[in-house]
Amino acid sequence: MDLKQRPALVTGAGQGIGRSIALQLAAHNAGGVIVNDFHPQRAEEVADEIRSMGFDAIAAPADVSNAEQVRAMLSLARERFGEIGILVNNAGNAGPSQRPDISAAPFWDVPAADWDRWFSVNLYGVMHCCHAALPSMVARGGGGRIITILSDAGRVGEAGLETYSAAKAGAAGFLRALAKSTGRHSITVNMISMGATVTPTSEDALSNEDLQRKMLQHYVIRRLGTPEDAAAMATFLASEAAGWITGQTIPVNGGYSFAL
Repeated sequence: MDLKQRPALVTGAGQGIGRSIALQLAAHNAGGVIVNDFHPQRAEEVADEIRSMGFDAIAAPADVSNAEQVRAMLSLARERFGEIGILVNNAGNAGPSQRPDISAAPFWDVPAADWDRWFSVNLYGVMHCCHAALPSMVARGGGGRIITILSDAGRVGEAGLETYSAAKAGAAGFLRALAKSTGRHSITVNMISMGATVTPTSEDALSNEDLQRKMLQHYVIRRLGTPEDAAAMATFLASEAAGWITGQTIPVNGGYSFAL
């Protein structure tokens, strides 16, 4: 699980899953961690936390849905750590809002103008980061790792989350194609599909005991996910141990769904 001093960029790492991934990568010998978040204070707090552990990190506030900000973030990362070797696309939900307003209306009653906020982060944000990071990964001769946090909403669909499901599924299709394009350069591209996970964004809703009891009926392992569950898989996929795994969507979901 040694990351062999590859610098790592984690998007949306100011809290929750992204924070846990950033901490785990630092602890497994990443060559510096670039902590991205839309909110500068959150990014700086996690970078400080990593530095307090004795590892190197910088905060890199940016909106991943903005291609120019992503390119500037990669330039900052190169100036400090050189070319990044690990990219974790974790930024998601509806962008920077702490608790996105999910409409209870059926999809056909939701205005099309509401779609952009989901696609801009969950699909275009992933594409922007890959587009900016890949030239140097390819030029360096391979060994790069691209890991993207998806959702079972995109893998199996979720009623009431049609646009979010579409954005996550779109990202999965893009990344599978990218895996085929980059494999010749020994770059791996994999996805982690999360089930219901307790994070600062979701904890208020998931703390409802009646809701949690109903949800857990669908989970073979009778608990909700934690950010550390995602971080453990991300660290494995970033390591040499996963060097012959690419183009895969790996469920980390407590048995919410099974497939051959």
